Amino acid sequence: MSNVEDFLSAEEEQEIVQAIRQAERNTSGEIRVHIERTTSLSHYNRALEVFRMLKMFNTKEQNAVLIYIAVDDHKFVIYGDKGIDAVVPTNFWESTKNTIQQHFKQGNFKQGIVAGVLKAGEELKSHFPWSVKDTDELSNEVSKG
Repeated sequence: MSNVEDFLSAEEEQEIVQAIRQAERNTSGEIRVHIERTTSLSHYNRALEVFRMLKMFNTKEQNAVLIYIAVDDHKFVIYGDKGIDAVVPTNFWESTKNTIQQHFKQGNFKQGIVAGVLKAGEELKSHFPWSVKDTDELSNEVSKG
């Protein structure tokens, strides 16, 4: 698969957007998904670069999460902002990572992303519960590089 546009269909992207909306109903945290073909940087550094590019550090509680996927590299990174890192244990994202990885290994990419988004929302809920004052601070659309 050499084209990021071929990774997901338009319908699959919309299912991911729906999963983001559903996950964010339970938490003040913000979740984004970014997909690109490859990167010459370390995947962690590229995820951080994308996080900044998408202005995800601008959330009120600094509780945004990026699921970054490099399709051709067969790699993904879950990157949480410093507001999250300040209150969660070191291995906080392990269960989310394992959920995504399980689906990806079986070739179920859309389902892996959806399951990962929903799991991230569940994980965030205990530390950043939703309140009536919350607003959707970031786009829910899948971004592409």
